[in-house]
Amino acid sequence: MASAEPVVRNSLKTNGADIRVLIEAHSDSLYRYAYRLSGSAADADDLTQETFAKALVRVSQLREPDKAKGWLFRILRNVYLHRVRDEKRHQTVALDSVGELPATDSDEPPAIDPRVLQDALNELDETFRTPLILFYFEEFSYKDIAEQMDLPIGTVMSRLARAKGYLKTRLAPHVDAAQ
Repeated sequence: MASAEPVVRNSLKTNGADIRVLIEAHSDSLYRYAYRLSGSAADADDLTQETFAKALVRVSQLREPDKAKGWLFRILRNVYLHRVRDEKRHQTVALDSVGELPATDSDEPPAIDPRVLQDALNELDETFRTPLILFYFEEFSYKDIAEQMDLPIGTVMSRLARAKGYLKTRLAPHVDAAQ
């Protein structure tokens, strides 16, 4: 979607913030992010739609149109966090218990059932899940994640490492069974 950024920038300058361009350029990646955060297609649809509704109301706050994607992802994350706090439906897993990771024999990642992966992501606390999703699924840089989450880059890197370690230990039994 990097090629959509100039279109978004030009549209915002010439058409007074045409929300349709934002939707066309970012709906797929926002939906994927929402799905990974929520673990539900219905919730992902709702989160994506609510994000665009809030963006429409707040489009005047978008000072740098070339950063529209990050701005939309931040809105979506805030909408999600608000829902989690309201519904108190979020389970957490303490990552302090993650021990040393077993050595892997190959450099190629094993095939993992998407449902098992989503279940493992759902168990992570949002503070670890969000940077993991943004980095590995949406290909945001450490810097972009740090700006979105208002964290130092070192904290983002640490959270990514801990979340990745948790996923490796959590998914290891499923990898062995599949082989």
